[in-house]
Amino acid sequence: MRNREITDRFAEVARLLEAQDANQYRVQAWRAGAETIRALPRAVSEILDEEGIEGLERLPTIGAALARSARELVETGQLRQLERLRGTVEGWRVLATVPGIGPTLAERIHDALGIETLEELETAAHDGRLATIDGLGAKRLRGIREALAARLRTRPAPAGERVPSDGHPDVGEMLDVDREYRERAAAGRLPTIAPRRFNPTHERWLPVLHTTRGGRQYTALFSNTARAHAAHKTHDWVVLYHDDGASERQHTVITAARGPLKGQRVIAGLESECERWYAGASEG
Repeated sequence: MRNREITDRFAEVARLLEAQDANQYRVQAWRAGAETIRALPRAVSEILDEEGIEGLERLPTIGAALARSARELVETGQLRQLERLRGTVEGWRVLATVPGIGPTLAERIHDALGIETLEELETAAHDGRLATIDGLGAKRLRGIREALAARLRTRPAPAGERVPSDGHPDVGEMLDVDREYRERAAAGRLPTIAPRRFNPTHERWLPVLHTTRGGRQYTALFSNTARAHAAHKTHDWVVLYHDDGASERQHTVITAARGPLKGQRVIAGLESECERWYAGASEG
């Protein structure tokens, strides 16, 4: 992908963030990044080849988050952030860019595990979840791990950030973003987008929230996946995308249907931590 195309994508992200009431500092960061890429005398792809992503991070106004986005565009031709803002995201597509994972397997992984980022895919490749997917033998799984290790570079968490060792923010923080999203969506105080999937009438029904917590940028959306529609949970399951500059990850918040937290909002996969958090909140 040429610099002009990257510039255009960055500029479009800035326009959509502004239209969706995102923080103006975030809007200006994308605009400044677009101008930096526009003025470069070298191709972004050349910088990546010769200096790695660190070479992009050293550019004025770029930094880690925009550098990751530029690399994603060069390597995949897509930018998940932009597709999300447009309402055209198909989370499996970026998974299909990994050697050993074609479109069919990518869709299967996405639908079964709810994964749509390479960082989440790498985690699943090491914690055993990916091995549960039909069609993934030991040899292919090893190749996927090696391909992801070559593509992704782990960065330390920013100094002073309260991020647990497994890489996710405090569950109380995520539950607070979920609360804000659902309250503002119910009050009709959020901009809406028209998702491409499962929306034949092109209705602008999907509220979107951009907010910040603890130095992290959050985007919150009701789940528009096949699983959410099949379970009639499109107005219950909330997908949180959070970016701390080092990486972007996602979590889904649901209403617990059973167990000690039945009826409470919990983060899928982090139920035990949520139970401890609710216990601490009640004691406080």
